[in-house]
Amino acid sequence: MKTQKSRNQLIKQVAARYDLYLMLLLPISWYFIFQYLPMYGLQIAFKEYVPVQGFLGSEWVGLEHFQRFFASHYFGRLIWNTLAISVLSVLIAFPVPVFLALLINEIHSNKFKKILQNVTYVPHFISVVVIVGMLHLFLGANGGLVNNVLQLFGIDSIAFMEKASWFKPIFIGSNIWQHMGFQSIIYIAALAGVDPQLYEAAKIDGASRLQRIRHVSIPGILPTVIILLILDIGQFMNIGFEKILLMQNSLNMESSDVIATFIYRNGILNGDYSYSAAIGLFNSIINFILLLMINRFARKKAETSLW
Repeated sequence: MKTQKSRNQLIKQVAARYDLYLMLLLPISWYFIFQYLPMYGLQIAFKEYVPVQGFLGSEWVGLEHFQRFFASHYFGRLIWNTLAISVLSVLIAFPVPVFLALLINEIHSNKFKKILQNVTYVPHFISVVVIVGMLHLFLGANGGLVNNVLQLFGIDSIAFMEKASWFKPIFIGSNIWQHMGFQSIIYIAALAGVDPQLYEAAKIDGASRLQRIRHVSIPGILPTVIILLILDIGQFMNIGFEKILLMQNSLNMESSDVIATFIYRNGILNGDYSYSAAIGLFNSIINFILLLMINRFARKKAETSLW
């Protein structure tokens, strides 16, 4: 009886707001068609997939592709490079937009604030291909702007784009420059929602500007920071594939080869679909586990989580 009553109430609510529920059809359909239906193809990770034989006709090999990947000589290098870039991005790149938003929030001159925002936003809209081209233009060993300046001071040219040791700093540094302005928008919006009376009360209590930032601004945007951190951790193993591929060459492969580029070479270029699917599934499982862990940790420690 109670269940029937609840069902009738739900039907009435849907009927009263049918136009809003109709608006959900398009995004739900998109997710179902492009995100969930393709999961049917994950079975090829456990098969020796042959396109002519199809999904069902291909031979079942179980965990053979996973074992092959774990036993390969490049497994350690791929995991290390992927984790190193991801960890450094979280530790170095993630806080920068937060600091930028706090800085912009503390600027009282609207004119200077708009100039700073525009200068930091523009790089986000530059194509990745153009960004990598700019990196070669500025950091190229022959004729690069930075090396030309170094030579003026009697310093030998440095092959920034070819040396493996320079790959990670250039990749992460250019990512910060490109995305920090755009990523700071959501933090600026969160700061705009902080009650101004809290700042006034802090001033009356004699709090300095840094103390107001620490005790008012940061706690005000902390839930937003935690949610975005959780989302970032959920994509921990998925780093900028396109940019890495464009920056990658045979000389910096030791430092630039990550799981995503390896999957591209084996799956798209070499046609080893089953092996690549197995590696991609392993990568996704790691992301899923990390998402569950960080969400649970955030819910217990900060009382903020995705669910």
